[in-house]
Amino acid sequence: MSDNHTNGTPDQLAPHSVEAEEAVLGSVLINPDAILEVAAFLQASDFFIVRNAWVWDAITAIHERSEAVDNLTVIQELRSRDQLDSIGGPSYITHLINNTPTHIHAETYGRIVERAAIRRRLLASATRIGQLALEENAEISDVIDHAESELFAVTERRLRRDMIPLHIAASEYYDRIEYLYEHQDEPLGMPTGFTDLDQLLGGLQRSDLVIVAARPGVGKTSFMLSIALNAARLGTARTAIYSMEMSTEQLVQRLISAETTINSQKLRLGNLDEREWGVFVEATGKLSNLRIFMDDTPAISIPQMRTKSRRLYREHGLDLIIVDYLQLMSGGVGRNDNRVQEISTISRGLKELAREINVPVLAAAQLSRAVEQRQDKRPMLSDLRESGCLAGDTLIYLPDRGRSIPIRDLVGQSDFRVLSLNPETWKFESAAVSNAFCTGVKPVYRLTMELGRNIRATANHKFLTIKGWKRLDELTIGDCLALPEMQTEIQAQFAVYADEHSENPSPNSEKGWGEVNWDKIDSILPDGEADVYDLTVPAYSNFIANNVIVHNSIEQDADIVMFIYRDDMYNEASDRQNQADIIVAKHRNGPTGVVTLYFRKEVTQFTNMQKSNINLAGY
Repeated sequence: MSDNHTNGTPDQLAPHSVEAEEAVLGSVLINPDAILEVAAFLQASDFFIVRNAWVWDAITAIHERSEAVDNLTVIQELRSRDQLDSIGGPSYITHLINNTPTHIHAETYGRIVERAAIRRRLLASATRIGQLALEENAEISDVIDHAESELFAVTERRLRRDMIPLHIAASEYYDRIEYLYEHQDEPLGMPTGFTDLDQLLGGLQRSDLVIVAARPGVGKTSFMLSIALNAARLGTARTAIYSMEMSTEQLVQRLISAETTINSQKLRLGNLDEREWGVFVEATGKLSNLRIFMDDTPAISIPQMRTKSRRLYREHGLDLIIVDYLQLMSGGVGRNDNRVQEISTISRGLKELAREINVPVLAAAQLSRAVEQRQDKRPMLSDLRESGCLAGDTLIYLPDRGRSIPIRDLVGQSDFRVLSLNPETWKFESAAVSNAFCTGVKPVYRLTMELGRNIRATANHKFLTIKGWKRLDELTIGDCLALPEMQTEIQAQFAVYADEHSENPSPNSEKGWGEVNWDKIDSILPDGEADVYDLTVPAYSNFIANNVIVHNSIEQDADIVMFIYRDDMYNEASDRQNQADIIVAKHRNGPTGVVTLYFRKEVTQFTNMQKSNINLAGY
């Protein structure tokens, strides 16, 4: 028979090795244990010759059934698939066995087959990219995104990790701990340059996502740039900085200001005296030797960041990624009306990026004004969640139990379900809850509807309006909120009102809004302070509370969450002038606490204070 191939690329342009393909098959037929060496990375689609792909597919099918692999079982498997005659009959299996040089080098043969397959895929991708580039009606940004996706699809398999036996993992861990035991003064991970912070965190760990959150003007960018400079100096770290807020020139200005302590305003205007000019020239030379790479692409998406980071990793190596800041990123998957959910997707994408490249990712996040509405302005974990909170007596309906339970009684549970609105069908479904938690004592407001339903919530909790999700403090009297279907005479009245005022009417034309109906807000009044709570519902990010549809809290994918707090921003008479608290509020693999740094306002520079200035009791 003719050796048909599995790729439409012309033979002379399609890299392949008939000898290697036959040798890897023959090796496994001679020594079935050899499949363990190659099955983790080799697939049937990697074979160029069709009949070789069929033989490999038959071998792996037998192996997955835990049956013996030999020439007889493979022949029988091919016969059952009506492929035996097409490959040349039993004689071809015999040919594979007789023409294999040695089964000892099975993995080497397999790697040759794999490399050739990758080259073929790259050629095919290049052809598709060329076709995309010739489509004049296509947006150039879409063409670039498709091109990057094509290349990523070719190479992503190479990043997947094989299963690691425990004895190997334990041995590697032993070696690591032995090294740390003998070098106890060194941090476990990449040094931040801040002595107390390194002592608390053990440095920045590989594959960790670290969120640095604060209100505008507190110094998030400067703090992360300080870490980049310190890591580059102390650990020769190779750092990628993605800035959506500042241009490359502004970033360089910040770095030089921190390095020279020259006022950034003087640098911006070029108003330097002779001494400062000398310092500036020297600092520029020093910074030029640091391996820091900057990208100021606005609204960069996770796929774009992944592609650029992987390219940088291949060409120069990479030890740290800095993102400034999270809310300015794009989800990269088209228009998303639910920005809350998109932020969660971005956060999850950054965590995946940290794991994929195996470096720490340091990402800034902007806190909302809710922080400044409290008497105590110190940020808390609940401020970072993309939702507000509900009073403890709020009733949550549990469909599996057929009854409603106060939200306060659900804290700590994760094995229950709630009713959640599917935004595609506008019908309610039973949805799992991944977390139920208390977020402390906060001011609450009582929101009352015209039909009598009411709910107590914080100002930043979101409710579903005709024009999408809105915070309670954005609502006004007369706004319509979504709630479960009402059995009242005025039900139709609100359905008509909703359809007339909505920019996005329900796809269900017969019922107007599926199982959702609407009621107008009658009043919103302050109602003191209360212990407040929230749920996380991963499926649809909403649930029914007190017979009203409310948004849920979004889980944070971060391994570490740090807040920056400066008391002198809120209190001019503060006795803590030029001090910044780094509040480690979440630490998945270690202790939390508060580290105090010195902050120089005129150059927005963070430096160490005295050693061991750590408070482990606060958080």
